[in-house]
Order: sequence, then C-alpha cells, then structure tokens
Amino acid sequence: MIPRVLTSEQAYLFRHALLRDAAYQLQLPGDRARLHGLAFSTIEKMAGGRPPEPAPLSFEEIPVASHATDPFARELAEHSGLAQSLAGSEGGSPGILELRAAQKLYLRRAAEVAEKGFQDDAAQGLWQLHADLSAGEERAESLRRAGNAAHAAGRKALAESLLERTLELHRRSGNRRGEGIALGNLASFRKESGRIEQGESDFRQALAIHREVGDRRAEGLALGNLANLHQDTGRMELAESGYQQALRIHRDCGSRQFEGSALGNLALLHEHFGRFEEAEQGYEEALAIHREVGNRRFEGVTLGNLAVLFQNTRRIEHAERAYEQALLIHREVGNRWSEGVTRGNLATLYFGTGRNDLSLRSFEQALALHRQVGNRRFEGRHQCDYAEFLIALGRIDDARTEWLAGMAVLRELGDTRQIEKRIPVMREVCHKAGVPPLDEDSA
Repeated sequence: MIPRVLTSEQAYLFRHALLRDAAYQLQLPGDRARLHGLAFSTIEKMAGGRPPEPAPLSFEEIPVASHATDPFARELAEHSGLAQSLAGSEGGSPGILELRAAQKLYLRRAAEVAEKGFQDDAAQGLWQLHADLSAGEERAESLRRAGNAAHAAGRKALAESLLERTLELHRRSGNRRGEGIALGNLASFRKESGRIEQGESDFRQALAIHREVGDRRAEGLALGNLANLHQDTGRMELAESGYQQALRIHRDCGSRQFEGSALGNLALLHEHFGRFEEAEQGYEEALAIHREVGNRRFEGVTLGNLAVLFQNTRRIEHAERAYEQALLIHREVGNRWSEGVTRGNLATLYFGTGRNDLSLRSFEQALALHRQVGNRRFEGRHQCDYAEFLIALGRIDDARTEWLAGMAVLRELGDTRQIEKRIPVMREVCHKAGVPPLDEDSA
C-alpha cells in the first residue's frame, strides 16, 4: 500500500493547528478564560448582537424567529461557559451572571437550531446542558426535549432515563399537565421498544390526565397514539374510533399539523380494510396539509405510506417514484427510523420486479437501520419479507433463520395482524418453491 503524502498546503495547516493548540495550552487558566470572553464578545458583536430573551420554555411548540447569531449559537454557548472561570474579576470583562445568562440563552437557541435541522444527537446534548443551568419546570422541559431527541437518535436507554427524570420532576412539583405530557412521551417510547402493555397503560393514564386538566390538544394526540397501538395489536374498530375522535379534536383546536397526522393514520386503516380510494384521498389530504405547514418529516412519512398503497394496487411506477421521493426527504431531515421502513418496503418492490441485487442491498440496509434505531416492529416485518426473498434465491436455511427471528419479534410485540397475514403467504411461497414451510408450528 502506497503511503499517502501530504501536500505542502496540508502540511502547513497541520503544523499551524498544532502550534496554535500548543500556544493555547501554555496560557494560564485565567488568561485562557479571558481569551474565551474576548472571543465571545467579538463573535456576538460581529454577528449582530444578542437576540431578545425568548418566551419561557414550555410544552407548546412556539415558533422562534431566526437571528443572525443562530449559526454561531453553539460556539457562543461554549465560549461563554469557558469564560466564566474568569468570574468578572477584570473590570472590562462580562460578569459571571451575564455570562451564565448568555450561555443559557445560546444553549437554548443552539438546541432549537439542532432540532429544526434534525440533528438529534446534538439537540439531545444541548438540551441536557440547558437543563443543568435551569430549575423547576424549565429544567423538566429541557430534559423532556433531550429525551425525545435521544429517542429520535435511537439512544434508547438514555431516552428512557431522561423521560423518567422528567416525569419524576413533574410529579414532585404537582404539575399534572406536565406529568401527562411526559407520560405520553414515555408511552410512545415503550410501545416502540416492544413493551406494549406498559405503553398502553401509560397512554391511558396520560389521556385521563389531559382530560382532567382540560388540555384538548394533548388529548387529541394521546387518542391518536392509543389508536395507533390498537391498530398495531389488531384491534381495528378501537383504532378507527380513536383516530376519528383525534381528528375531530385537532380540527376543533385548529391544529393543522396534527390534523394531517390523524388523516394519514386513518388512511392507513382504510387501506388495511381494502378501502383504497378512501385511503388514497386521505393520504393526499394529509400530504397537502404537511406541505402547507412545512412539516417535511411527515411529508416524507406520508409519501412512503402512499407508495405502499400504489404498490398494493399494482401502480409500480408511481410506487417507486413515491418511495424515492420519501427517501430523499428522510435523508434530508435525518429521519433514520422512516428511512429504514421505506428501504425495506422498496426492497419488496425490487423483489417483485425481478431486481434481486437492488432488493438484497435494500433489505440489508433496512434491517441495519431498524437495529440502529431500535425499530423492533419493522425489523420483525422485514425479516419475514427477507425470508421470502431468500427462498426465491434458494437460500432455504438462511430464509428459515430470518423467518423464525422475525416471527419471534412480532409475537413478542403482539402484532397479531401481521402474524395472521404473513403465515399463509409464507406457506404459499414455500409450496411454489417446492420446500417445506419454514415454521410448521407458526400457526
């Protein structure tokens, strides 16, 4: 292997960085703090000055106007934090209280910028730092947002720990509304990680609290989430009733974003019942709302669901185009959860159209993403799809391994609808291939 030779420009930059770091480390701590204070003041001034104080942090998603300092918010938070060791001992330096207030302000803005850009790992860390500088309800809300960011980033243990801390803070302070919100977040997390009974119990507790405190918007969200759990566990009548109640509440409250989500969920249910025209209309209405309010994340999710409907109604070109559009959005917003779902569904389309190399690659990518983010439900579903694909390739032992693993996951999650749907399909695939069923006891 030929060693890589640095260009003269790269060598210069390396030496420059090395010398600069050495010069910094040779400074006394007080001098380094003074340098950070100077850097903070200079960057803030050049970026247009300090942004106004924001509204108190709350559960409500209040739009925050952008500011010229936003691209530098994380850097400003870091400099103001490091400069605090100087503690205002120099007459011309910002005082410790001013620096702490500035650090807190810029941590919040940096966290909000990271959230908007779907930088979940960064948002989680920044909200935790913000919580360290906060107290009371503000601290609880910072931890809740950190927990949701950790959940989105696939960091399951950390997400649950942060959300449980949030719940405990609200219970200690007697904030029933906050308790309901935190319970709902925990319920979603537990459902998605396979703890269905605990998730359902949490959703019901959250729903009762929302009704007790009169929080109609949160009630609508909880009804929709509970309906989604009912759908996943095969209780379709309860699911449809819950989605319809949620949709009415979101329309009453004027919550367009959540109206779009409820319409998309109802469309999924209509598709399950074979009411394809209703389902397609629902998806189109949901898509229009998501585009109207700029909800790119759910625009991608809805496009992926619409692609499945096109595939199921044999409109393959439409389906492939919708899958590709959905994937572009998932990658743009950093939605690895939905990227995995869409890649697995696209793999089945490639398989059905004889493009086995693309299908194999898409299945492998999908299963890797499911495992990274902890999407157990779709890991199980796509393992079963993958097993059918492997039968076609003649890899029967590998197919059996994937099938048994996938079915074990679906049973663990109580996904009876998928189990009942998949067993006869597997048996038919095996019969056509002239091989014994992969799991004689699966019925």
